[in-house]
Amino acid sequence: MHAIRQYEFGGPEVLRYEQAPDPEPGPGQVRIDARAVGVHLLDTVFRSGDRGKMPYDPPELPTTPGRESAGVVDAVGEGVDESWIGRRVVAHLGFAAGGYAEKAVRDVDAVHELPDEIDFEAAVAMIGTGRTALMILEVGPPTADDVVIIPAAAGGLGTLLVQAAKRAGAHVIGLAGGPDKTAQVTANGADAAVDYRAEDWTKALDSALNTTALNTTALGGRKATLLYDSVGGDAGRAALERLGTGGRVIVFGWSSGRPIRASDEDFTARGLTVTSALGPELIAKLGGLRRLEERALAELAAGHLAPAVHTFKLADAGDAHRALEDRGTTGKVVLVP
Repeated sequence: MHAIRQYEFGGPEVLRYEQAPDPEPGPGQVRIDARAVGVHLLDTVFRSGDRGKMPYDPPELPTTPGRESAGVVDAVGEGVDESWIGRRVVAHLGFAAGGYAEKAVRDVDAVHELPDEIDFEAAVAMIGTGRTALMILEVGPPTADDVVIIPAAAGGLGTLLVQAAKRAGAHVIGLAGGPDKTAQVTANGADAAVDYRAEDWTKALDSALNTTALNTTALGGRKATLLYDSVGGDAGRAALERLGTGGRVIVFGWSSGRPIRASDEDFTARGLTVTSALGPELIAKLGGLRRLEERALAELAAGHLAPAVHTFKLADAGDAHRALEDRGTTGKVVLVP
């Protein structure tokens, strides 16, 4: 098979497309002949070797990155019924690497069978990004009374959060970088999209808070009530400043490199609440990762959530990392073997 191999830490150029031995499924495992492979922003962090940004220890080298794979089972290990061969499946590979490859192995208990109507690219987007979106929505559920601000609204998570908030009846303002991305946010259903790379973008955000919602309810300068933030930094702070008294902030990262700067006044005088939507305790409370994955795939099958996907060839994994780091992608980044 072909796989992406990494022998050193560094830039996207350290990702090499090479021949590699086919992995063999062990007891209780299946092998997936991959048709779509997920890429996560954290993959770029582990590739770089920047320990300050890593949530856990870096991988041992050499390694094949990646933790999401969808395809067709082509081999099974000891103790696994051979009827699994030929089934369409998707799996999150957990802490084990090996996703950026034409084949991957996973415990059969961690694999989800896919109906024919779900394509592999959408499935691989939902198995990781979709389950995270559900965690965020459980922590900060949107309602029809909410005015929601979503930074990075054209990204994989942002796309799903816009859809979920609109489905709940909320008024949604998405923030994204550049006219192409704001156009995608609007096409995804947001009531307004603001380019936060523009010089006067905060004025555009204020203008969006003074417009009339699609459901004909005039906002009339009404403050925002809910902020889903994965950006932090100055953009996150500007969005936070537009929350009204009692507003909710749901934090699930800070791609800018630093979290939102908050003051005592934000919590006392304004009554804002800030809640993290990540962590093992929350996962356990929501029934575990398997349950979240099942729910994410069910939302996909029902048509309630539809991920946007930005594809690259597996051989071009370095280009995918470069584009992701340069914020040149929209939706979930997926490699196609």
